[in-house]
Amino acid sequence: MPVQSSPENFQPPNAPLDELALAEIKTAIVSKLTLGIGKEAALATKHDWYKAAALALRDRIVYRWLLSEKESYDGGRKRVYYLSLEFLIGRLFTDALNNMGLLPLFDAALGDLGVGLDDLRKCEPDAALGNGGLGRLAACFMESMATLEIPAFGYGIRYDFGLFRQIISQGWQKEYPDEWLGFGNPWELQRPEVVYQVYFGGHVEHVADSKGRDRAFWTPGETVQAVAYDTPIVGWRGQHVNALRLWSARAPDPLLIDVFNTGDYLGATAHEARAESICKFLYPNDESAAGRELRLRQEYFFVSASLQDLIKRHLASDGQIRGLAKKAAIQLNDTHPSLAVTELMRILVDLHGLRWEDAWEITKATLSYTNHTLLPEALETWPVELFERCLPRHLEIVYRINEIHLGLAETRCPGDVDFRASVSLIDERAGRRVRMGHLAFIGSHRINGVSAMHSDLMKETVFHDLNHLYPGRITNKTNGITFRRWLMLANPGLTDLLRATCGEEVLDDPSRLERLEAFAGDNAFQQEFRDVKHRNKVALARLIAERNGIKIDASALFDVQIKRIHEYKRQLLNILETVALYYAIKDEPQRDWVPRVKIFAGKAAASYRYAKLIIKLINDVAEVVNNDPAIAGRLKVVFMADYNVSLAEVIIPAADLSEQISTAGMEASGTGNMKLALNGALTIGTLDGANIEIRDHVGAENIAIFGMEALEVVARRAQGLDANDVITRSPHLARAIRAIDAGAFSPDDPARFASIAHALRHLDHYMVSADFDSYFEAQRGIDARWRAGPAWTRAGILNVARMAWFSSDRTIREYAEEIWNVPSRPAAQQSSPRQALR
Repeated sequence: MPVQSSPENFQPPNAPLDELALAEIKTAIVSKLTLGIGKEAALATKHDWYKAAALALRDRIVYRWLLSEKESYDGGRKRVYYLSLEFLIGRLFTDALNNMGLLPLFDAALGDLGVGLDDLRKCEPDAALGNGGLGRLAACFMESMATLEIPAFGYGIRYDFGLFRQIISQGWQKEYPDEWLGFGNPWELQRPEVVYQVYFGGHVEHVADSKGRDRAFWTPGETVQAVAYDTPIVGWRGQHVNALRLWSARAPDPLLIDVFNTGDYLGATAHEARAESICKFLYPNDESAAGRELRLRQEYFFVSASLQDLIKRHLASDGQIRGLAKKAAIQLNDTHPSLAVTELMRILVDLHGLRWEDAWEITKATLSYTNHTLLPEALETWPVELFERCLPRHLEIVYRINEIHLGLAETRCPGDVDFRASVSLIDERAGRRVRMGHLAFIGSHRINGVSAMHSDLMKETVFHDLNHLYPGRITNKTNGITFRRWLMLANPGLTDLLRATCGEEVLDDPSRLERLEAFAGDNAFQQEFRDVKHRNKVALARLIAERNGIKIDASALFDVQIKRIHEYKRQLLNILETVALYYAIKDEPQRDWVPRVKIFAGKAAASYRYAKLIIKLINDVAEVVNNDPAIAGRLKVVFMADYNVSLAEVIIPAADLSEQISTAGMEASGTGNMKLALNGALTIGTLDGANIEIRDHVGAENIAIFGMEALEVVARRAQGLDANDVITRSPHLARAIRAIDAGAFSPDDPARFASIAHALRHLDHYMVSADFDSYFEAQRGIDARWRAGPAWTRAGILNVARMAWFSSDRTIREYAEEIWNVPSRPAAQQSSPRQALR
């Protein structure tokens, strides 16, 4: 039997290796290489070795997985089902090794076999199942649920190509398929016996049953099958394992033989291609009618399969559909799974024969909804015509929910037509559209924001009237990150320093980071802290040289903005300040300028032309700045292509400055801000999202806040979007805009960025121009602090010391106690390394 990870044999870093366990693991890897891959060691490629090692590790995980399942079923425990269109899980190999406590053993075993663990790690592609913070949060939450021993299932889609692979060609973003499954996926287990029928289109008939009650019968026009693939998610120290179940789409009949035999070979497989398109790409371009329909089909496909699956599991263990809310908590991660409200009602009423009122109470008690944005375009709406064509029964359910809901609205605010229009599930203003955010709100017993400010703004903005109608439903659950990946794996040097300073217990209890505060001003410790950061910066500089061909100085200030490219995240403000700084250095080359490297990374949605133009501007500015001898290398600009989890794991530990500069009131939370601060970067940011809570925890003196606050943004927008008043008062800003507009960075096409210059002058919706001077001055304050080296280091140490609250374990524990009503393992019960070695 394979060596399993448990508290008794957990192998902490630097502990003496168990020679018997080491021999057993080497044998297991070679066995998998021979019998699982079909290769002899002498002929095996690095990828063969990676897959053999991953399969050997998976065997050990499966034992814990099956035991976790048995324990939760035997105990009759309530389960959490986390529905998310994104799961940005990244590479799993070293993550699972670390959590299972087998990283030192596998490292030694592979070394004895003549292969390096780091080389094998690079063979694993990033699982391209997410776009950014939303998907990465879901991955952190799954890991924390396993760590806290909460029985849980994650549900999503097994995309063939994920989002896209970003290539930068002549400064422009180009999108290509990300073939992350090209060599197979050793972590997943296909469940060919777990198949559900998902229906689309057709028509609905109504008849009275024997009791005179109306019964709906949906005759669909199309059937797609959902096939399950399971990936184990390992909790810290391997004590509990949960499943991430992803659905792949296929047609019930892969080939129409009669059509094929007529010679119409494409027609014989057209229905299969239509079905499989559901799981081809994450977020297909929705500019076309076909793209919008595919997005809706994706969302219903995974919601329907997931609900069918969890209800089947519930009935097998509990037997009573009416007890669903007591045994299952379903969390909707943003608006994408909102169709769970109507689908659960359809299943309860149409398939299980429950009365509408009873079904509605079960639905509300089972579902809860996380809102991630205040942006209107992200609160999805679907044209009624499209909804009716794809999901006719669900539109009927929407109408009935809305009828009862509007009756309550009339009771609460009699005669107030505007109030009813505001809370209605159907937006009648610009074509009739179904409001999915409203549907999720009405159908859930709890709605949470993801930072204190965001949750407060939800009550005042997008859900103001719904909050009035259903008071007490909105709560806050500030996001968190898993320290296992974003500290222990991403930054082993800092982790070793923390273990030596705070004690081994810091691996289990993040609150032990507070012990660092006593060393923040210690010269010797500061030097150790700087040494760790410098080694990380050297590693990033080496990667930039390899990928971008740009040589950078590791002693310069690494100024990092890594996130999805969007106007509200204001990469434009950053590059605009870069242009202003560039000209300031050229004007006064004799000044003692702080050497600075501006590092950007992130993807723009394929259809988001303006965001893609910003990427082009960043790269055009980089081309000029990086090749201008007049500034003597004191400013460099780098755009790193194809940003993903693995690239983040290299950039974040090397960052000195974390750019969190969104327009105030528009960022729900952010988690990159937490990861960077945890790794010792200082934050420059607005009072937006979780920046506020980071300021409150790390101290206002250890963060650089600038710009307007949310209410000031609202007030300025109300006065108009023209920014010529602030431009006139700001020579640096005026000069930067003129240069961009005149083609100083695009001599081959001087008018390329005219639309950007026009927006900065006349359509400053995101307050880029309005906030520029405040941002520019804050950056000069950063320069001054950087020159005072010990003060900068002290602030970085205090950022690390005060970040414990931002662990996703804390966030999940709050969900468990206050929304899901499920028990979780208290922090005090997490095994310490000393207990693990008993």
